[in-house]
Amino acid sequence: MTPTLVRQHLPHAGPTTRVDLCARARDWSEIQERMLVPLFETVYDRLEVGTGTRLLGLGCGSGLALLMATARGAAVTGVEASSPERLSLARERLLPGSWGTHARADVRLVTGLPEDAENAGAPAYTLVTAFEPIGCLAGDSEGLGETLAAAVPAVRGTPVVLVGWGPPERCATSAVLRVAARLADPLRVAGSWRPSLRDDLEEVAQRAGLRPDGSGRVACPFGYADMDSAVRGLLSTGLFDAAITATGREQVDKELAEALHPYQRRDRTVWMPNVFRYLIARTP
Repeated sequence: MTPTLVRQHLPHAGPTTRVDLCARARDWSEIQERMLVPLFETVYDRLEVGTGTRLLGLGCGSGLALLMATARGAAVTGVEASSPERLSLARERLLPGSWGTHARADVRLVTGLPEDAENAGAPAYTLVTAFEPIGCLAGDSEGLGETLAAAVPAVRGTPVVLVGWGPPERCATSAVLRVAARLADPLRVAGSWRPSLRDDLEEVAQRAGLRPDGSGRVACPFGYADMDSAVRGLLSTGLFDAAITATGREQVDKELAEALHPYQRRDRTVWMPNVFRYLIARTP
């Protein structure tokens, strides 16, 4: 993924492994994306998303957050620059065809950057969301401030939502993600995982010229049916791409499963409590 929208697709400098991007996008959509539902719900409740809301979702991926907003009556536009495979799944969810529905004028999905979604005849957006977590890859927020500044409408006080991981000590998954950082370290591969920092979100908002106006934390436990689902779900995030570049997929799969073992319960499910943080910033 591009730095502006957080996910990164990295060139292989070490052992090469062919990644099935369609399968990875499906794993994200079917396994991993739902872990953030409590976050989406909390943000939408706090900002009273509903009929009359015009939402711009940056890095919309496979569209679950947009789908939840439309269920509340919001008109949504999703922008995705880095994963056409995820955006294809968003189209299946939100656009007519698969469900035999009629075309909806209040749903737009756009490949590219925010400027590609501009619609001169449409009212200004009343909410901008960037639900892709910031601060989990080295350099993942570079350029995001500029992207937000370009995306935010001119209406004073428009809320912009940024999201990041909570404190590492509150996130069981941090211990597992350290495997990604350790395996990527020998080659010092760009885009490797790092623990989130306290002011990551505020720094991005400041670079975009936004005014912080509240924040919160939400429990988002990661729960998986079995070890295979856990490995596939975590790999679908892209947070292990640098480790795969450095050591190869087989080694990453092996060490990831070992790191997940302490979180596997007697019924074979995998459960990791986590906390995510969101920041609401507003246009000046």
